[in-house]
Amino acid sequence: MCCVTGNTHLSTWIAAEAKQRFTAAAVGQGLSESALLKRLVERMLASGAQDAPVPAPTDARTTRLTVRLVAEDRALLRERAAARNIRAATYVSLLIRSHLRQLAPLPDRELSALRGAVSELSALGRNLNMIARMLNQGALQSRPGDRELHAMIQVCGALRDHFRALIKANLVSWEVGHAEQG
Repeated sequence: MCCVTGNTHLSTWIAAEAKQRFTAAAVGQGLSESALLKRLVERMLASGAQDAPVPAPTDARTTRLTVRLVAEDRALLRERAAARNIRAATYVSLLIRSHLRQLAPLPDRELSALRGAVSELSALGRNLNMIARMLNQGALQSRPGDRELHAMIQVCGALRDHFRALIKANLVSWEVGHAEQG
């Protein structure tokens, strides 16, 4: 609460070093930090400098956005971020970026691992198919059973399809939000 009717509060975040220098400047002028900040703002506004464009930040990591969440949504956010082994702020940033730019929001590490697994399973399936062809042509001397080979091919195909479905489900999960469980 402010003590003077009609006044409001102004605050900002600055680097620790800048804060120390500002405190020293206030003390040097015999003022509190608040009084010095008020004086600077009033002088800037009186000089007409408010019409000057404010330069955009050059580093995207310094740009902050504050979002208020209800407790349930905050818990879901933490849960989703933890499931992906990333910080909640990183998860929100990825989600917003993927929505705004229509990008695949799967974190690079997860996407790379899943694509690698699908690629390995596909290569294994091709190798098993090649072995099956060689067996059918009589080019191999020792023979596994046809049932064993076909079972392995089916396992590889099922695993490949499972990973593809997992990738798709992950992409959809970023788009639709948290599904309520009954």
